[in-house]
Amino acid sequence: MNAQPLDLRPRLPFEGRRYLVTGVLTKDSIAFATAAQLQELGASVVLTGFGRARRLTERAAQRLPQPADVLELDVNEPAHYPALVDALSARWGGLDGVLHAIAFAPEDALGGKFMTAPAASAITAFQTSAVSLRELAAALLPLLREAPGGGSIVGLDFDASVAWPIYDWMGVAKAALESVSRYLARDLGPEGVRVNLVSAGPLATVAAGGIPGFEMLATAWERQAPLGWDVKDPGPVAQTICFLLSDWSRAITGEILHVDGGFHAMGTALDAAVAVAVAE
Repeated sequence: MNAQPLDLRPRLPFEGRRYLVTGVLTKDSIAFATAAQLQELGASVVLTGFGRARRLTERAAQRLPQPADVLELDVNEPAHYPALVDALSARWGGLDGVLHAIAFAPEDALGGKFMTAPAASAITAFQTSAVSLRELAAALLPLLREAPGGGSIVGLDFDASVAWPIYDWMGVAKAALESVSRYLARDLGPEGVRVNLVSAGPLATVAAGGIPGFEMLATAWERQAPLGWDVKDPGPVAQTICFLLSDWSRAITGEILHVDGGFHAMGTALDAAVAVAVAE
């Protein structure tokens, strides 16, 4: 009887794991950085895209450490969800986690137009940025139930506990996203699925480019984050997402983790605080 040769290759921590990553448009995005890190840790990854922007996603998918397939998904199109689930079921039979990296508000709902934005624009921001988390979770639940260590859903947030300049109805939509994530944590916990958000500092992504006055927020982080903040480095945010997608977070749900250089914990800009101290 011949002995089987030993496999001495080191086992990667995410080997055998299966993840769906939404929201990839370019290599500069948090979603792209997350997909790349998941692959480097040994996971299998599939992306989503739709419409004309899907070509951008497919181009970015080829720049990952391992080129990834792109499935069609417009979160506001109910007919897309069954096809997505069928494709993932045929491919993997289950799903270990998903990154919800989708947000949108029309131009007339941003940039200081809170009081004048049409109700339809506010509703679009709410539906696309918050309701879609529930829609995606509900559609993927049968697959997430099959995850051996429990399924994980992670969404991208921007601190909605305060009002920001220029953010307007997207800020309101993010507040809704935070509430949606808590209710999902309540309802999906008994199913073995956890739901968490990562509240990131401002990053120079395509989405940020659509926010009038984004530079104002970036400058605020330079002054107030005690650890500093690099608007061009999504790596720390992606690493935190990977943690939440892993078994190391198996007892965490309904949480919002801030990855913002400590900005959220400071009462005022650090240089302003120093100026006050010197004056005294």
